[in-house]
Amino acid sequence: MTAFEDILEEVGAFGRSQMRIVSIFCLVSVPFSFVYVGIVFQGFTPEHWCRDPVVSGIRKTCGWSLQDARRATVPLMNSSSGVTYSQCQRLDMDWNTTGLTCDNPESELIQAQISTLPMTGCKDGWEYDYEGRQSFVTEFDLVCADAWYVDMFQATLSVGFLVGSITIGYLADKYGRIKSFLMTNFFIGVAGILVATSPNYIALLVFRVLFGFGVKGGWMVGYVLTTELVGVEYRRTVGVTYQMFFSLGILILPLLAYFIPNWRWLQVVFTIPYICFLSYYWFIPESPRWLLSQNKRNEALEIMKAIAKENKKTLSKNFETLTDENTDSVSTVSFMDLFKTAKLRKFTFILSFNWFTSAVVYQGLIMRLGILGGNVYVDFLISGIVELPAAFLILLTIERIGRRLPFAAANFVAGAACLITAFIPDSMFWLKSAVACVGRLGITMAFEMVVFVNAELYPTVIRNLGVSVCSTLCDIGGIIAPFLLYRLAVIWLELPLIIFGALAFVAGGLVLLLPETKGVPLPETIDDIECPNRNKENQLKSQQLENLLPSDVTSNKEVTAV
Repeated sequence: MTAFEDILEEVGAFGRSQMRIVSIFCLVSVPFSFVYVGIVFQGFTPEHWCRDPVVSGIRKTCGWSLQDARRATVPLMNSSSGVTYSQCQRLDMDWNTTGLTCDNPESELIQAQISTLPMTGCKDGWEYDYEGRQSFVTEFDLVCADAWYVDMFQATLSVGFLVGSITIGYLADKYGRIKSFLMTNFFIGVAGILVATSPNYIALLVFRVLFGFGVKGGWMVGYVLTTELVGVEYRRTVGVTYQMFFSLGILILPLLAYFIPNWRWLQVVFTIPYICFLSYYWFIPESPRWLLSQNKRNEALEIMKAIAKENKKTLSKNFETLTDENTDSVSTVSFMDLFKTAKLRKFTFILSFNWFTSAVVYQGLIMRLGILGGNVYVDFLISGIVELPAAFLILLTIERIGRRLPFAAANFVAGAACLITAFIPDSMFWLKSAVACVGRLGITMAFEMVVFVNAELYPTVIRNLGVSVCSTLCDIGGIIAPFLLYRLAVIWLELPLIIFGALAFVAGGLVLLLPETKGVPLPETIDDIECPNRNKENQLKSQQLENLLPSDVTSNKEVTAV
């Protein structure tokens, strides 16, 4: 029997064809980042205070700015961040009966009266220091008592991620990678436009769930397809590169948000790439590995021949005996297999916690940029630049040092940076920002590493199941993150950082309990997990057998098409 990996090696483990396909598919990660953290701009909450119709009339008559009117008419209140202008209450008075004039908007009489006058709620809406721009917060007045609705915008997205990644993953296994990818992108295009045209906030949340349902599922299908088309030795590099384009999207996002001031049009821009991805029908083949697993041998061979032709290689194996050595029967695999032995239970718990922590800390640090009060566009761009070295640091360290220590160190760095940032005074702005950026770098590395460490620890028979189950904690973390950030920040702005730091430290400590997987062959069965030394002995025997084979058996792999 000819193993699929042998044929893949012969046509080129990472030739011109795979480079083209991987390059095209990496673009899928760019709009995924827009959707994942776009709430920073789409749901931005600017400075706001109660609207008073009389004050608004006086402001227009006198030609005051919004800040002038606020200084003259909005009372100061004590809050967790110090003395600030009231955002949710206004003075219960008729400003026409006061001494407020265009020439003297801040008279001593008015200021003296302010502290003794009764207060009332914002029954006439709010004024927003956000002229020329519009977020869904300003459009639907999601502030004060309704501020928690903003948390739902991100939480509903994560609900869609959770359901979609499982459902679309199943469809991709049943109907094929590329078919599922194309159907998903059509669905995303429709759902994205519905989000942009939502008539009210309830409809917006419903359409947001549908949007999230497609986005993450489609991204995961792309990840699987690209890694299935390349040789084993290139999968890790391809996987990290695929995720690195997510960081590239992070850099593009603030530029888009700056030049597109309306959240609805920004949503349209987020959706357009997914409509363009429908053109992949003409450029991307189905996964030959998946076709082989479905006993569609002839279709798989045709695709492999096309890949060989583009790579300028020729095939010389007996194609009729082509099989996929990794397509073990999974009919008896169940969820409980992840807890079948003590080691598997440990792996499942530690990896699930790390998925959860990575999602909470990563999303939390990004969404925090929207509530700091600085220039959100510049802050977001600077913090995004910090993410780019993460992929290079991973590739630099994992083959030299291993997986466990860099993975744990990334969590420790993120945790330490969060805790230190929380206690740096605001007067030391640049130091505070620099340390926070180090935390972003650390959690980005941890997030990218948990993906392939998860796959390396589980045996082949339950690998897909293990990754799917553990990564669901990522989406659960995404549901919790906005509530954790926005609600705790009301108590103390730096309180979420304390929680993030503690989570990251615990995650790093747990990683140290995992075994090192550098240079260790992937386990094939659950017994390989319990007896890893036997797996090493089998690999050694295979290498010794290969060394005994005549050289002309393997030389055909280098035959080049004329």
